[in-house]
Amino acid sequence: MIQVEMSAEVRNVFGKGPMRRLRAAGMTPAVVYGAPGSELQAIQLDTKEFFKNLLMIQRRNAVLSINIDGVVRNVLIQDVQADPVRDTLVHADFYEIDVDKPRTFTVPLNLVGTSKGEDKGGKREIAVMQVSLNGNPLDVPDMIDVDVTEMNIGDSIEFSALNIPDNLQMVSAPTTVCVAVVAP
Repeated sequence: MIQVEMSAEVRNVFGKGPMRRLRAAGMTPAVVYGAPGSELQAIQLDTKEFFKNLLMIQRRNAVLSINIDGVVRNVLIQDVQADPVRDTLVHADFYEIDVDKPRTFTVPLNLVGTSKGEDKGGKREIAVMQVSLNGNPLDVPDMIDVDVTEMNIGDSIEFSALNIPDNLQMVSAPTTVCVAVVAP
């Protein structure tokens, strides 16, 4: 899993007018939610740094280590709001996690190569492109490579054939087919 470090400051201003001034000054307002029963914390991030990190982790599992005035909190991105017209960041929500406590994550699959069956005129059919894994957040891979080069027409690959680290558990059904090569 990708781990990104960022810095932030505690935000003490609230309301529509102060938020507009904050955004005009190059800052993005955000909120960090904790475990149930814990207090939420209003923060502000440098928009350029945050946007650069968002582009780097786009559509991937990532743990952000946010340094908020000297206190580091490990969070996941819960929601990012953007202005649909100006395409600028409006607000972000983060959810604090314990990196030593197992959680379930959806991990994308990356198909590698061209199968022998495709070279013979077969067609690759993709059924599922992600698998659910349970484990500590920092142990979860960014993506799982699936080598399809040895597949012939009529072959398929199930989740049970994927190379998953030993310290993770598969939540998805192991008999689910993720990719197959079929006759044209």
